[in-house]
Amino acid sequence: MATTYLKAYFQKDGIEAGCDEAGRGCLAGPVYAAAVILPKRFKHELLDDSKKLSHAQRLELRDVIEKKAIAYSVARLTHKEIDRYNILNASIKAMHKAVKSLDVNPTRLLIDGNRFTAHATIPHHCIIKGDGIYASIAAASILAKTYRDEYMEGLHKKYPYYAWDSNKGYPTKAHRNAIVEHGACNYHRRSFRLYPDQEKSPLLKK
Repeated sequence: MATTYLKAYFQKDGIEAGCDEAGRGCLAGPVYAAAVILPKRFKHELLDDSKKLSHAQRLELRDVIEKKAIAYSVARLTHKEIDRYNILNASIKAMHKAVKSLDVNPTRLLIDGNRFTAHATIPHHCIIKGDGIYASIAAASILAKTYRDEYMEGLHKKYPYYAWDSNKGYPTKAHRNAIVEHGACNYHRRSFRLYPDQEKSPLLKK
């Protein structure tokens, strides 16, 4: 049975950078974004949307992507910046930040999803579920996800009761229960609904 690979490019001409983010739906921590330029002949049988892969597969692919990519960059915006700009705008700003940090200038951006603020000089294409269609977007999803996961695992050592080593800041039942029991810490996003009765609950635990 032949292996089905993700598409190598949106258009054959030019230099395409795939962009994706990780952490939009979390209650705590930063949002990460990555931009990746892959060789047009790059193929890997495991490469797919990061959400469809195991932790071990993501780490394996991250090593391959960082070795084989023409250029890649990972950027983040903090929880405070998320509260300032809102999560959608912070995610877009993080992608712009990642693109700006690339060592090679792309001529086209492939954005996962349906929302993006146009770059001043680089045209873009928004592609719904693009991380399961185009190799460069999938690669960006893997870098953003693995770098953010490592950051949250580091924070877990300081705040073990939130279990960020397993939930990475997403709103699991255990995470929400820990917020009610211990209060929210300085890494929680104030603009998100952290408590069942947000208006009557403290937002930060000193």
